[in-house]
Amino acid sequence: MIDSKAVSPSLGVEFTGVADPLDDTFVHRCVEALKWRGVLVVRGLHLDDAQQLAFSRRLGEVVALRGQEIFPISINPEKSTSARYLKGAFFWHLDGTSDDVPVRATTLTARHVATVGGGTDFASTYAAYENLPDKDRERYETLRVVHTFEAAQRLVTPDPTPTELAGWRTQPAHEMSLVWRRRDGRRSLVAGATADHVVGMDPEESRALLDDLLDWTTQQRFRYTHDWEVGDLVVWDNTGILHRALPYDESSERLLHRTTVVGDEAFA
Repeated sequence: MIDSKAVSPSLGVEFTGVADPLDDTFVHRCVEALKWRGVLVVRGLHLDDAQQLAFSRRLGEVVALRGQEIFPISINPEKSTSARYLKGAFFWHLDGTSDDVPVRATTLTARHVATVGGGTDFASTYAAYENLPDKDRERYETLRVVHTFEAAQRLVTPDPTPTELAGWRTQPAHEMSLVWRRRDGRRSLVAGATADHVVGMDPEESRALLDDLLDWTTQQRFRYTHDWEVGDLVVWDNTGILHRALPYDESSERLLHRTTVVGDEAFA
């Protein structure tokens, strides 16, 4: 029998007793868990690539990242050609902030785990908004923020070469509301490493506001940390859950396989 329990007060559900991840009842419970709890965990499920893809397609259309529906996540250059870029994942972020419509969900399965470090942090931007003081809600309601790939990469490489900078700037900047008014009536915050500046605000004041907002959103009461074990499946709602990888050694065997589910709701 499938059972579930909360993994933290503000977000996350862990399922146990999952024999068939394609079972209609389980898939329905996953969809509901993603909407209301943001993150779902199944320990030791040991999906192979074909099974992970089949499960992901029950959640929606799977996008191919750089031509790969199964995308390897590793900062070891021997395991991933995107290793250097993936170091940006050590900073809190949402995926797809340079797109009009961000990806809806992400699945990860653990093939190998780090001996030290390498967990994944999640933080609910729904819970962060719902718990804001009224004065902050009023302040943030009309603000718009420009997000750029460059802002996130400068956290990894603060002194880029002209070639690196030119490459980063091929990705379009994207302006959006700080408070995302969702079509179901809920609201969430759009924050993280790609948040470059608040439109029309003094640069120092803008940076201070965005840093304070990120500190608020990622405080412990809105978070869950997943310590990976081989075979784990973790799925999260990318539109309302910030995430980051915890540091681990570049030579680590840590390897996660990722699928990405296409989004269907544009940023406000």
